[in-house]
Amino acid sequence: MTGTLFTLTFAVAAPFWALMILLPNWSLTGRIIRSPLIVTPVLLIYAILVIPALGEVLPTVLSPTLDGVRDLLGTADGTAAAWAHMIAFDLFVGRWAWLDSRERGVPALVMAPALVLTILLGPIGLAAYLAVRSRWVRPAVAATPEPEHLG
Repeated sequence: MTGTLFTLTFAVAAPFWALMILLPNWSLTGRIIRSPLIVTPVLLIYAILVIPALGEVLPTVLSPTLDGVRDLLGTADGTAAAWAHMIAFDLFVGRWAWLDSRERGVPALVMAPALVLTILLGPIGLAAYLAVRSRWVRPAVAATPEPEHLG
């Protein structure tokens, strides 16, 4: 069952990545991606893997050591749970970046590589997006007048 859950993890997240990268201007993409519930299938897989092993997981995460975390992740169940954990957070971060980019008007051709990096290398994709996002200011922020100084 663990192998199936491992394989299923990315399979249930991939359609959302495909929408953000390949169909960013489709009206349904926005409606779907706006929901934070898109991570729910991956979270359920994570729960199926972690809840039965809470007796092993909790002591390791409450008092982490390199050896303890290595031993936990060195099992099939631990690897599958870590994979689900990464996929869930990467998807949530990718969702945030995509939504933020839409508000700022970041071109889809700029976003696609950042999203691909987020899928493949998580934090590097986030760093890539953070590096480019400041070039586009949100319209609401850009339209806000400077505060008047009392004097």
